[in-house]
Amino acid sequence: MGRAFEFRKARKLKRWGSMAKTFTRLGKDISMAVKTAGPDPKNNARLRVLIQNAKAANMPKENVERAIKKASSKDMADYKEVLYEGYGPYGVAILVETSTDNTTRTVANIRSYFTRYNGTLGTFGSVSFMFEHNCIFKVQAKEGIEAEELELELIDYGAQEVFAEDDTIVVYADFEAFGNLQKYFEDNEYEIISAEFERIPGDYKELNEEQMAEVDKLLARLEEDDDVNNVFHNMK
Repeated sequence: MGRAFEFRKARKLKRWGSMAKTFTRLGKDISMAVKTAGPDPKNNARLRVLIQNAKAANMPKENVERAIKKASSKDMADYKEVLYEGYGPYGVAILVETSTDNTTRTVANIRSYFTRYNGTLGTFGSVSFMFEHNCIFKVQAKEGIEAEELELELIDYGAQEVFAEDDTIVVYADFEAFGNLQKYFEDNEYEIISAEFERIPGDYKELNEEQMAEVDKLLARLEEDDDVNNVFHNMK
């Protein structure tokens, strides 16, 4: 198992740490999907996946239905995905994924957090080149089909790494392979449990415990912001 597996193992316990935060993020994602391709999951591939993600996160069905209905309203605010890049203390590279209906507010907040905790908000492309942008599918394993066998099949669809995890199969691929893999799983009747995106650092920066604690203060403050969906970094 490679770097993607180790990265996932380090993050998986933290991903759904705050249920309220998770539901807010999923609600925004659903809103953007509905605004882009309509409220019918049958005709909206991204929405189908998000509904599965919501189920995996134990988001109540009524919350999902409410988010879809609300997003269909003309009065619903339009959310925009914006990526912010910067450096924390000791040169730790940080990527901040946001969904916002007010970019002026969001960039002001993000900049203030970096400044307050001895970091620097950078420009577009200043940090993102250090990270691989991947998609991750988690599907229900099928009886008689091993992860190694499925990996050989999925290479042509852009898969980079495939491994078993309990009774599921996890597939890592380039960001651009998302659509092809989703179509493959749906056409071959695999149950998609969740499908998400990660940014995996090419290498890591090692710090001592005191330095890590200082960086963690910035990471924690970023993650608390309501506009922030994910925070990625290269601190080991």
